[in-house]
Amino acid sequence: MDAPTDTISTDTSATDTSATDTSATDTSATDTSATDSPDAAASETPAPVEAVAPRRPAPLDLAAEVALRRTFGIISHPDAGKTTLTEQLLLLSGAIHLAGDVRARKTGRQATSDWMAIERERGISVTSSVMRLDYGGRALNLLDTPGHEDFSEDTYRVLTAVDSALMVIDSVKGVESRTRQLMDVCRMRDTPILTFVNKLDREGRDGFDLLDDIETSLGIEAVPVTWPVGKGGDLKGLYHLLNDTFIPYTGGGLSEPVTLTGPSDPRLDALAGRHAATLRDEVELLQGAGSAFDVAAYLAGRQTPVFFGSAIRTYGIRELLDTFVEIAPSPLPRETTTRTVAPGEAAFTGVVFKIQANMDPAHRDRMAFVRVCSGRFERGLKVRHVRMERDIRLANATAFFAQDRSGVEEAVAGDIIGLPNHGTLRIGDTLTEGEAL
Repeated sequence: MDAPTDTISTDTSATDTSATDTSATDTSATDTSATDSPDAAASETPAPVEAVAPRRPAPLDLAAEVALRRTFGIISHPDAGKTTLTEQLLLLSGAIHLAGDVRARKTGRQATSDWMAIERERGISVTSSVMRLDYGGRALNLLDTPGHEDFSEDTYRVLTAVDSALMVIDSVKGVESRTRQLMDVCRMRDTPILTFVNKLDREGRDGFDLLDDIETSLGIEAVPVTWPVGKGGDLKGLYHLLNDTFIPYTGGGLSEPVTLTGPSDPRLDALAGRHAATLRDEVELLQGAGSAFDVAAYLAGRQTPVFFGSAIRTYGIRELLDTFVEIAPSPLPRETTTRTVAPGEAAFTGVVFKIQANMDPAHRDRMAFVRVCSGRFERGLKVRHVRMERDIRLANATAFFAQDRSGVEEAVAGDIIGLPNHGTLRIGDTLTEGEAL
């Protein structure tokens, strides 16, 4: 006889998908009421663990979909510009059409990723927002982590669910204490780090000084990809060291890069003005004495490519994002106590890395954030709750865009889904298609 199956679902006031899901399984009406009761749950005898089916090869379309995923977090010291950068990434991808900068309180606009009341009041990120965006043919899962140290535990948990990280550094202040702490967490898993030096429109520190600060303070080799030409009020542009293009600074917004033959191109004199000679010397020094950018070293967590720009001015962001989607890792294998789970395996596995309460002010809800580690999730999927040794059916999974949510029909390795949670799921819980991981 089959083991009893519980159903994780949510009511129709929380999501539109529940109305359509009740017909998908006969158990949703009966088992949910039984397991929501603490007494019933306590008296229930755990179902026997099902036999593990042989791992089957993943279909080609699954492998192709997984290869397109980029799941990453953004880390920084408070006020380095992490939230503003997040907004700009959403703008560039077309996910939003108006940046709700944290300075815009007078107009009633706040950052999309900062959605809790305390975040809007204080202008800081204290919870992790999950946002999905598409750019350059890739599907990006962005986890905007808290920068404030009072909420550091949430950040540490989120960093276990990402495959890479984007680190934001204030060009005026350089590497700060919170950045050092978060870098230590990333180093434990050799997480690939891409660096964005923000606030180039202000009178900040010298570029070489910032590179030295990153290497000395964080213990990672820093290799610039774009290089500032001037700074603050005298900022002229950026020189792209990998493709010899000059990106003029026009005071804000996207500007078309000018393709040059190299730093000796005479057009550079007009583009860089009085900084042209200095730029040529700096590029020669960087290319002669500096380390070359090595994708393998970046993926191994030994080297960080460095981009300069200004998030508030939407400057230098496109170059950052263009490179990120090309070099950032697709979903990586996950270690368990028994074996390594490869993202391309056909069987579904997922792990709960965060529990968030009261995401919707209209409902006292609790949502479990699940990182899909392998296989494909489909709505109504029957999975094994490994800790509780019983089967549950995932009736109403949710995709996130900050506090907004929508029903999700399917997801693959690297994606983040939310499951309505009434105490059944805890941080660290594993969901599988039968295997005890």
